[in-house]
Formats: sequence, C-alpha cells, structure tokens
Amino acid sequence: MAEKHSSSSLGIISRKSMFCLFSFVSALFTLSWFFVVRSTVSAGFIDLSLLPHPKLNSVIDNGNSASWNRSDVEPSIGNRARAILVDNEGDEEKPQEKDDLGDVKCNSFVNNCNQVLKVFMYDLPSEFHFGLLGWKPQGASVWPDLRAKVPAYPGGLNLQHSIEYWLTMDLLASEIPGIPRVGSAVRVQNSSEADVIFVPFFSSLSYNRYSKVNPHQKKSRNKSLQEKLVNFVTSQKEWKRSGGRDHIILAHHPNSMLNARMKLWTAMFILADFGRYSPKIANVGKDVIAPYKHIIKSYGNDSSSFDSRPTLLYFQGAIYRKDGGFARQELFYLLKDEKDVHFQFGSVQKDGMNKASRGMHSSKFCLNIAGDTPSSNRLFDAIASHCVPVIISDDIELPYEDVLDYSEFCIFVRTSDAVREKFLINLVRSIKKDDWTRMWQKLKEVENFFEFQYPSKEGDAVQMIWKAVARKVPAIRLKVNKFRRFSRFGTPKDGVLRKIPSPSNFW
Repeated sequence: MAEKHSSSSLGIISRKSMFCLFSFVSALFTLSWFFVVRSTVSAGFIDLSLLPHPKLNSVIDNGNSASWNRSDVEPSIGNRARAILVDNEGDEEKPQEKDDLGDVKCNSFVNNCNQVLKVFMYDLPSEFHFGLLGWKPQGASVWPDLRAKVPAYPGGLNLQHSIEYWLTMDLLASEIPGIPRVGSAVRVQNSSEADVIFVPFFSSLSYNRYSKVNPHQKKSRNKSLQEKLVNFVTSQKEWKRSGGRDHIILAHHPNSMLNARMKLWTAMFILADFGRYSPKIANVGKDVIAPYKHIIKSYGNDSSSFDSRPTLLYFQGAIYRKDGGFARQELFYLLKDEKDVHFQFGSVQKDGMNKASRGMHSSKFCLNIAGDTPSSNRLFDAIASHCVPVIISDDIELPYEDVLDYSEFCIFVRTSDAVREKFLINLVRSIKKDDWTRMWQKLKEVENFFEFQYPSKEGDAVQMIWKAVARKVPAIRLKVNKFRRFSRFGTPKDGVLRKIPSPSNFW
C-alpha cells in the first residue's frame, strides 16, 4: 500500500512539474515573439525610398501636402535615397541641415546621395538611330555633335512616337558641358557602373519609314535592322551578364520591334500600351508606359473658362476601327445629333492639325476612345489643350500612374456604360462648373509632365520617363541577382550563357 501511495504521489508531482515547465516555456515563447514584432515595426526597418516625397503630394493629393506628418517620418531625398532612422531612446538626434526649400540636404552617411540614374548606352552604328533621319557620321563617331547641329525629327504623325529620339538626345547631352539640362539620368562609359543598359534603336521611326518591302528587296529594311539588332545586343557581355534584364528597349509604336520583341523579351520595354503584347512579353510590372508626344499646339497663356468654351464634348479622328475600337462607331451614332457635341471624322490632311487644335482649345471635354489599341495620342493632345479628357478604354495603361492620380483631371467611363443610350451625354452634362474648373486647373499643373523638348527641363516628359525607369531599378537588380545564382559556376562547357527561351504561351 505504501508503495502504491508513493507511486501515485510521484505521478502527481511529475504531472505538476510537466505542467509548470510547459507554462514556463509558453511564457518565454510569447515574450520572445513580442520583442520580434516590436523590432520589425521599428522605424529603422522602413525603407523610405518607397514612400512618396511630400512635394509630390502637391500633385497627387489635390495640392494638399498636409497629409504628411514630418514628425513621424522624415522624407527621403530623391527616388533612390534611403533614410536611416535611429531607434535608441537614449540617443539624441542631431538636427539635419536643410536647403533653401526646407528639404534635408544630402548626407553621404544618412542618405544615398546617388540620385542620378546611371545609363550605359551602346554605341550602335548610325543606321540604327540618327542615320534613319538622314544624318551621316563625320569621322569615327557614330553620334552627331549636338553643339554644332541637332538633327531634326520628321514632323506630322511621326512625332507622336518619337520618344527614342528625345531620350537618346538627353543622354548625349549629359556628356557635353555647357548644355543646360536636368540630370535625372546621365550616360556612363563603364557598363559595370550602370543601373540600366540603353539600346538606342529608333524603332518607331524604322517602322514608320522602312517597314514596306521594296520590289528589289527580299525583306524590309526595318526587319533587317531588327535582325542585326538582336545579333548585336545578345552577343554583348552586358546582355549575357544579366540575361538582358537590365536593358531598355524602346518600342513605342504598337507595330515596332514586331520581329525582335520575342527574342528580347527579358528586357524592359518602353511602350505606349500593352495592346499588341502578350502579358508574358510585356506587362506593367516589368515595363514602362511612356506618353505620346502631342502633335497639336499647346494652349499657352490659357485664360479660358467653362463659359468661354462653347463645345461641350469633342472628338475628331478615325471613327471606324477594328479590335477594341468598336465603341467609336457606337458612340458616333449616339452623339452625332447632340447639341454642342462635335463628333466627326478627321485626319492630319487639309489643315487637320490646326482644326483639331482650335476645336480642342474651345471644348470643355475631349473624348479619348480606344482604337486599334487601348491608347492614342488624343489623350495627350487633350491635356495640352486643357480640355478635360473623357477616357473610354478599359485596358488602357497610363504613364507615371504610380505617382500621378489621373482621376483628378480625367473622367473614366467603362465602355459598357458609354455605349448605353444617353448615359455618356447625361454624365458629361451633369458635371458642374466648379468641378470642371478644378480639373482644368489641374491639367495646367500637370501638362509639363507630358512635354518633350530639347534640352530637357525639370519635370518634363523626358525626366519623368527616366524617373519611372529608376523606380524599376530595385526590381531589376533582384531579377539580375537571381539570374546570376547559377551563372558563375554553372555555365555551359563553352562558357557562354544559355540563350534565354521565349516564355510559354506568349500568344
């Protein structure tokens, strides 16, 4: 009996000990997680380069930058700077030196001062770029001397897809002292120092001018240039080093680079939209959407008002389109007889540009309807005219939309709603004078973001595109580093990196 009593007592004590031990371990586990969670949410773990600069909120937040609390988070300097915040209660923070605008000056210890995008540009033969403009190289250089003469770009509709020209000119100007320009991007001669690799092929101009096969040719000059481009680029050490993931390919015209795009798909494309691309080839995560260059006249010194613009709704252009452009035809029949609505066929022929300029400058709202592709130059013509855009294009992607709220100066209408009888006209008529004036004023504030010019100026389209590219650089570096995991010691026997395969199901 004594043995039984002793055994049962030991069992009770053992169970109590196990329970106490379990409770003690659980308490330690809970306490440890408390410190882990506390440490990960501390200010020192916030990468402030991912937060918008408070001055940018003046554009995004209706001019109200008060939504930023500077006492909570000190803003970073530039889109690539990183602030390091100290989370030691006993440490006393030293006041940071500020510039005349109230921003913290660049400090090499606190912030990454290298705000400029470093771009390595291939010295492609002139036949790929300025040679397409009729320029002939002088001496050994493949580039024109911009101090002597700037080669002109052809006018008319060619201009709307001319971004490759403006970006290339800006990089060349970055090497010439004395040319007044803003330094969002600078050309470097050592590719290992570069953030991105720029391929200066004027692909849109090549398509517009040389895509037809002449009687004595087996293939067009445009196709031949694309084949040469692929052979050149993929043979370079820069391409092999990254698999092309840090390269920039310009293909702003929807039909440009048709033959080469599947072979260079790992690169970053700068496009007008994704209408003629598979998501495997081009997408908003990998690529950059750039604006068209408007072809109608800017509305300088615009002192117009709601009442002084007699036309309510304006559209002039091609009405019968294929693919997603069916809505144009539907809307034509719905709106053609409406009072104070201008909806007519038009082209650049017979003074068409000047007529469109006058029409948009005297209209309150301008229709931007999807055509053969989701985007068109009409949106940027409307912005330049301070005519509030009415966008009817369900698949449109817009330039800089990660930092720019288009709903502040544009009206978006789903296609399924727009083609309903009386829906669109009733919607436009319901917009009050004060609301229109607010959007009109916003258009005047943002219009410079879509302006191409040489030399480039602060906040214009060239600088905005470079900044959009710079925001992609961290993602590019991640992809390049992952690509290199097995490349250093796992390359094929011949020492050449394997060819990048085309993605499956890209059509």
